[in-house]
Parts: sequence; C-alpha cells; structure tokens
Amino acid sequence: MKLYYKPGACSLATHIVLHEAGETFDIEEVDTEAGRTKSGGDYTTINPKGYVPALELASGEVLSEGAAILQYIADQHPESDLAPKAGTIARARLQEHLNYTASELHKAFGPFFSSTAGEADKQAAGKAVAQKFDYLNDLLSDGRTYLLGSGFSVADAYLFVVANWSNFTGIDLKNWPYVSAFVERVAARPAAQAALKAEGLA
Repeated sequence: MKLYYKPGACSLATHIVLHEAGETFDIEEVDTEAGRTKSGGDYTTINPKGYVPALELASGEVLSEGAAILQYIADQHPESDLAPKAGTIARARLQEHLNYTASELHKAFGPFFSSTAGEADKQAAGKAVAQKFDYLNDLLSDGRTYLLGSGFSVADAYLFVVANWSNFTGIDLKNWPYVSAFVERVAARPAAQAALKAEGLA
C-alpha cells in the first residue's frame, strides 16, 4: 500500500490507522495546491479529485475519501478491532461518527484553511466549530474513553485529527474539556505518535 498525504491534513487519520492495523505501507507527501507529489508526479493522475488522502493498493487500484479508506483498512484487519462488524448497530454508529466528523466538523473548519476566506468568514467558522464541539463534548461527557466506548476505532482517528486543528486556528480546546482529554488520549497512542513523527508534526 502507498498513502498519499499532506502533513496534518485529514490524511493523517489514515496514516494513524495504517499503523494501528500493523499494515506495511509507503507514504508520499502531496502539494495539493500545486497538484504534485514529492517525487514530482502529477497527483491528479493518481487522484483526479486533487485532495488527500489517496491510498494505492497492491492491485494498483486507488481509493479516495477518508471515511471509505478508514473502513477498508479496518475490514482488511478484523483482528485489530478498528471497526465493528458490518451490518451491526455498532457499525452504523461508527459510520454515524465518521459522517458527522466529515460533513459537520471537518467542513466547519474549512474557512480557516481557505486563501479566499475573509475575517468575517473565519469568525463565522469559529462559531460553527464551537457548536460542533459542544455536541461532541456532551457526547464524551458520559465517561466513555472513545466514541464507541472503551475501544479505539477508525472514527476516533478521524475525530482526533480534525479536532486537533484547533491548535492551528486559535480555538482553545480547554473550553471543551472532554474533547480536549479525548485528543490527548489519542495523541498518546503509539500509532498516533508514529504518524505524527513521520509527517514532521512531533
């Protein structure tokens, strides 16, 4: 396998999960603005969507979209318990959390990373992110360690990465103590540390 990534972007979740699963893989950094890989290739020939992550399989097929990639990796390594069995309510809950992170929290952060967003856009984004964190803080306040309970899942990797963007956008996670503690727990996992170091983030 080969992961195409951008340091600190949502592709970091895939990077973490590959380590969690014990998968053997290579990585290559992508400059999404220039549309080039670190080795100088045209990234759009790998992923026409132009963004990360993209996961190239041994067969030559390329998967894109983080939530799909995360579940694929988990399903290839059922012994890792990174995702509940397909067809169960627990799996539906996992997908619920993945979709919320992708369509709500991830999207809310968008203006902070847009070169065309003005200050008003970023202020509105801050309010939107705060609303999402309010929900997540309440969810995590029941004593659960991770989103599905006591066991780490691919949804936790994704939420960790997006929630951690608060460190680069002036949003203080201390306002949401349960979210802050969650981020610290995931950051301390060996797989997260390995991925962060490989991307030059730790």
